[in-house]
Amino acid sequence: MNTPSPTSPLQLQRIDHVVLRVRDLERSIAFYCKVLGCSVAKRRDDLGLVHLRAGDSMIDLVALDGPTGKKGGAGPGDEGRNMDHLCLSYANFSESEVMAFLDSHQVVHGAKAQINFGARGDGTSIYLADPDENVVELKCYDAS
Repeated sequence: MNTPSPTSPLQLQRIDHVVLRVRDLERSIAFYCKVLGCSVAKRRDDLGLVHLRAGDSMIDLVALDGPTGKKGGAGPGDEGRNMDHLCLSYANFSESEVMAFLDSHQVVHGAKAQINFGARGDGTSIYLADPDENVVELKCYDAS
């Protein structure tokens, strides 16, 4: 196992933010806020960028057709993704209630939760797709 160098001036604490390039900025804002519980922290319309608060972290959404998004080339599609997945950690949740909630919002998700290793050890993971088919993992360490 690799461990940080004791002489390193860097003391990693947590993920600060993840940046996603998206086709429809408003649709993505609605998904991340209404379904996943984020909130808009700041808009930078001059850049085609919206900062979302995700607990202690941030998710930045960049419009593909905006000034920043155009710099990244082609958007997500069958031949490529902007990342593998984003994992959001949640307080206790009931798998059945979360699945029913996702279904009520027509969110594509896996058939059942899985136990996977994460930042705090093993926890319950539910995988789903955002409007741009980016994979999002909902992680809970004390699920029922």
